Amino acid sequence: MKDNRLLEMRVFRAVVEAGGFRHAADLLGASQPFVSQSVSALEMRLGVKLLHRSTRGHRLTGEGQTYYAACIKAIETVDAVEGEVTAATRQVAGDLRVSAPIAFGTDQIVPRIPAFLEHQPGVNVVLSLTDRYANLIEENIDVAVRMGRLDDSSLMSRKLCDLQRVVVAAPAFLEAHGPVGHPRDLARFNCLAWEGRRGHLNRWPFVIDGAVETVSVSGNFRSANGLSLVQMCMAGVGIMRMAEHLANPAIARGDLVRLLAGFQAKDDTAFHAVYLPERQLLPRARLFIDYLAEAFRDPPWQAVR
Repeated sequence: MKDNRLLEMRVFRAVVEAGGFRHAADLLGASQPFVSQSVSALEMRLGVKLLHRSTRGHRLTGEGQTYYAACIKAIETVDAVEGEVTAATRQVAGDLRVSAPIAFGTDQIVPRIPAFLEHQPGVNVVLSLTDRYANLIEENIDVAVRMGRLDDSSLMSRKLCDLQRVVVAAPAFLEAHGPVGHPRDLARFNCLAWEGRRGHLNRWPFVIDGAVETVSVSGNFRSANGLSLVQMCMAGVGIMRMAEHLANPAIARGDLVRLLAGFQAKDDTAFHAVYLPERQLLPRARLFIDYLAEAFRDPPWQAVR
C-alpha cells in the first residue's frame, strides 16, 4: 500500500517555512504543481483546510497550525531514528568540539581519545580543557563534560558516573603537622581552597554525630585551576578534598593518605556530558557521549582503593 503521509508532511512544512508554493518548490527541488497538488491531496485526505490562500499569499488556519506543529514533531522523530540507525553503519566525519575540566580531562578524557579516534577516523576532536564553564553556544562546543550539580536547564545532559571527593594529604604534610582526628580540627591546618565560582567547594561536608555538617576551610593557596590544587597537595603544601579519580590511585601508590574516612559524607553530585538540544542529532556527538558513558559505566578508579 502506497503511503505518502510523510512526504506530504515534508511538503506542507516546506510551504509554511518557505513562505509559499514557489519557494517551497525551490527548497525541495520539485515542481510548483507537485507542491500544490501534494498540499491539496493532504487537505482532501484530512477533510480540512490547512491554508487560507489569496493573491497576496497564504496563512495557516487553526487546523493548519495544529498540523504544522505535529509535522515538525513527526519529521524530527523519524529523522532522529534514522540518524541512530545509520550512525551505527556509516562513518561519521567532521570536527567534534569538546570541553572538559582540566584535571578530569587530563586524567580521564585525554587517555580515552586515541581509541575513539581509531574507531572514528573521520572525526577530528578539538579539545578545550578549562575549569570554567564553557559557553556552548558562543564557543561552538558540541559536548562539555561537567562535574558537580548542573544549573543550566537549557542544556541536555547524560550522567557519566557519580562524583565523590575524599579528604587527603601527602605523607610529608602529616609528618610535619601531625594527624587530623576530627573534621573540626581542620581549622588548625593549612587547606587548599578553590578560588572563583567554585568557592562553594571550600565548605567540606562531613557526617558528625549522625548529621551532615559543613566545615569551612582556608589556607595559604587558592586557585581556580583544579590541577594546580592537586599538585600542591602532592607537594605537601596542604590538605585537599580531592575527586576520587585522582585521589584513589595516589592513595594506592602511597603518594597521599586518606583522612577523616570515618566522617565521610556522600557527594550528591556527578560527572555529566552536556550538550545543546540541537546537537543531540549530531552523530559524532552522540557517538562520543555513548563512548564516554560506556567507559565510565564502571569507573576504573573505584577498583583502586
